[in-house]
Amino acid sequence: MSSLDHVRWLSKPSLTSPIIVTAFTGWNDAADAASNAVRNLIEGWHATPLAEIDPEAYTDFATVRPHVRIKEGGQRHIVWPTVGLWHVAGAGGDLILVLGPEPSLRWRSFTDQLMGVADHFDASMIVTLGALLADVPHSRPVQIIGTASDADMIERFDLQRSRYEGPVGIVGVVHDACELAALPSVALWAAVPAYASQVPSPKASLSLMRRACEIIGTPAPVATVMSMVAKYEEQVDSLVSDDEDLAAYVERLETMTDSGISLDDEVDDGQLQFDFAVDTGDDATDASTLMDEVEQFLREQGDSN
Repeated sequence: MSSLDHVRWLSKPSLTSPIIVTAFTGWNDAADAASNAVRNLIEGWHATPLAEIDPEAYTDFATVRPHVRIKEGGQRHIVWPTVGLWHVAGAGGDLILVLGPEPSLRWRSFTDQLMGVADHFDASMIVTLGALLADVPHSRPVQIIGTASDADMIERFDLQRSRYEGPVGIVGVVHDACELAALPSVALWAAVPAYASQVPSPKASLSLMRRACEIIGTPAPVATVMSMVAKYEEQVDSLVSDDEDLAAYVERLETMTDSGISLDDEVDDGQLQFDFAVDTGDDATDASTLMDEVEQFLREQGDSN
């Protein structure tokens, strides 16, 4: 089977060693931060459709359902959950942007399709964007964790070598394929507040866009996203102020952040292990208990809507 058998081309541009930037909705995309980052890059750069990866072989449609839309004239139209590819010429060179749902099935075959596109255009690098839930406050700058396996990439872009072991999403499979193919790859993860997991975070999207574009070597189209950040913070402020325990928890996170305590580098595909490197004593138990209360609070909020 060809590694491009499930790729449907929408255009055939001539690209020179493009950088591929990807994001997948689902497990790797807390608060929709990564997918919205790539979506804003597509819209901000007016990217041109390049191809689609046929979802039929890779999607459990009972889990990721297609949607029906009404066209002009009243005709019904099914929109399938498809991974799309776009291309654009940026200041740092040619780019391919990949966005769509994390595949449900046949991850190795799906990754072969993506690597087939990379090989077809002689891609120079793959950058994956992800977002994970962590004990971080919404009121402070977003922490971005960047990892790579190549020593030169780590030094060049001030990245870390991931030491994570455990379950992975499609992002981890893509990076494994990149390593086998000797294709440089970078994983960027935004940490978003666990207590605001149901609120899309343009603040995290903005940070991912900026960091990715630093690596690409081109300015990020951030104007639209920046206009959403203040509203996001007001929305989460309102959520926090309605619950005294939650407010106290956020204040504790702010204190820890202001004291220079940051996330560890053991991160991959939505999983995060971090070590505060201080003896927190009973505070650690209190924080765990409070997180349970916060999760219960959010469940109750969801049930009441």
